[in-house]
Amino acid sequence: MTTIAVLADPPREGFVLPELPETSPLSTSEATELYAAMLKDTFLAAANSGGELLVNYRPDETIPDEYEGSGSSEEELRALAEEALDDVSEVRFEVQVGETFSGRAGNTATHLLQEEGVASVAVVDGTTPMLTRKEIDSAAMKLRRSEIVLGPADDGRLYYLGATDTIDFTDVYAVPEIETATHRAVDAGHDVDYLPAMTSVATGADLRSLIPLLNARIAAERIVPVNTASYLHELGVRVEERDGKRELVR
Repeated sequence: MTTIAVLADPPREGFVLPELPETSPLSTSEATELYAAMLKDTFLAAANSGGELLVNYRPDETIPDEYEGSGSSEEELRALAEEALDDVSEVRFEVQVGETFSGRAGNTATHLLQEEGVASVAVVDGTTPMLTRKEIDSAAMKLRRSEIVLGPADDGRLYYLGATDTIDFTDVYAVPEIETATHRAVDAGHDVDYLPAMTSVATGADLRSLIPLLNARIAAERIVPVNTASYLHELGVRVEERDGKRELVR
């Protein structure tokens, strides 16, 4: 069984997806709602897979005061999980430890592998809505043959880091993340395998890749991440060609 650790931030305006309003037609509040929708789809995919869902939340003291919420980070993410899932009784909620994303991911993976003795752990950040139950279970099968399994996103980023043994996690998400993580795995003497490339949403360019795929799958009556697809449909955002360029329009 793979423990899927979703390193999640509370969905607060300006704190999550900060580049998206600057590079797309979405407002700050809409970007925040999209983040929440993608997180819910990630929770659902992990909970329905053969693995165990761990919601790894940002500690409140590390969140700048200007992004203070109505509740604690844990409370907000627990409420989001309750919206997404029928039953959260088997979902783990644990605080992140570390000053950087690499540090938090490494501390979580190392603790689970070494202290709790789990067979395998996967780290995701919840912004890749096409990471469905099928792909999570496929990754688990790959982890039976390779110590490290990576999911590449656009611009050399990572949407999935799976491991059955530890590596040097120091700055493992340094640009370009897919290369950095691969080198760390090889340096540790591990075999590396890969998942299909997927879109991880951070900017408007990422939405230009994701939205046509979602619309195509809906037209073909194929499975889509329901919360993300529904919210983007509600916003009426689509891709059109204008002056020879692909653009997001409302």
